[in-house]
Amino acid sequence: MPVIKADTLKDHIGQEIGVSDWIEIDQSRIDVFADVTEDHQFIHIDPERAAKETPFGGTIAHGFLSLSMLSALAANTTLVLDGIAMGINYGFDKVRFLQPVRAGKKIRGRFVLEDATERNPGQWMLKYAVTVEIEGEEKPALMAHWLTLQIVG
Repeated sequence: MPVIKADTLKDHIGQEIGVSDWIEIDQSRIDVFADVTEDHQFIHIDPERAAKETPFGGTIAHGFLSLSMLSALAANTTLVLDGIAMGINYGFDKVRFLQPVRAGKKIRGRFVLEDATERNPGQWMLKYAVTVEIEGEEKPALMAHWLTLQIVG
C-alpha cells in the first residue's frame, strides 16, 4: 500500500491508485457468508438446485459478499496517509451490482481516487471509484463510490 503525505493527496485525484490481487470466491466462503448474514437463499447455497433453476449454471455469491470484499481488495492497494492512526469505512455514495459472481470465480478491485478532502485537521475523507472485476468476464461484478476516512495523529 502506498504511504503518502497528506499534502500530496490532490496530486492523485483522478488517478488509478492500484489494482488488487485476485481473490477466489469459492462455495465455502459463500456458505459462511450465508450463515453470518442468515441469507440462505438457494441461489447461494444449493449448487444442484441453482444449476437447474437459475440462468447462472450454479450458485452465486451474495451481492453484499462481493461488496464486503472491498476491505480485503483495498488492503494493499489504496493510499495510506503518513502518520495514520486509523482508517474508517465511511460508507458509499453509490453502489451498483452489475453481474453476479459465480462460485469458484476470482475477483479483484480497481481503485481510482476521485476526491480527497480534509474535513477537520488531520481527518481526510477519501472517495474512491471502485470497480470489482470478475476474472475472465467483460462485465464487472459491481461499481461503487466508496468513502473512507483516515485519521492522522
